[in-house]
Amino acid sequence: MDFFESVPIGYLRADRTLFVNSEYCLQCDPGDDPDNQKGRHWYVDAMVVDFKKCHVFLCEFSYAKGLGSMLNRLKGWQKNWGAIPSAIARDSSIPSDWMVRPWLFVPESMIPELVEKVKRLTSNYSSGLPVPRITPLEMTLPWHYKSWNRNGEAAKPDCVPIEMRE
Repeated sequence: MDFFESVPIGYLRADRTLFVNSEYCLQCDPGDDPDNQKGRHWYVDAMVVDFKKCHVFLCEFSYAKGLGSMLNRLKGWQKNWGAIPSAIARDSSIPSDWMVRPWLFVPESMIPELVEKVKRLTSNYSSGLPVPRITPLEMTLPWHYKSWNRNGEAAKPDCVPIEMRE
């Protein structure tokens, strides 16, 4: 895990209804060792299971100056979305009817560009890729929320569209 990934991981763990699995191996094609296969797999920064809402979030964190890596990840998921929820159900014993959705964490200054590019990706409804949740990395700083329950955290900024807030 990257040193800076511990900050949003701490933010996620502060909500006690969430279970966080960092560096989750998302493997579309079953097999013993995904690193030695040519299968479709990714190491997701964190998979979060929300027991209250019966959701699974595939979380990606980016501190980069550009969005290239994150957008490439989303394009890979979009191309393979038909297999992703069932792979999670198979490998993690998550009910197959739970919603699976990306959750993206980027610096607030990059959100307008991310929103524009994500809208282009998700406008093709045949891809199945759900509209991701977006959270500014600045909101994950530990002095912005209560560390034992995350109550009292600030509202997301207006640059995050309503459909990408929750």
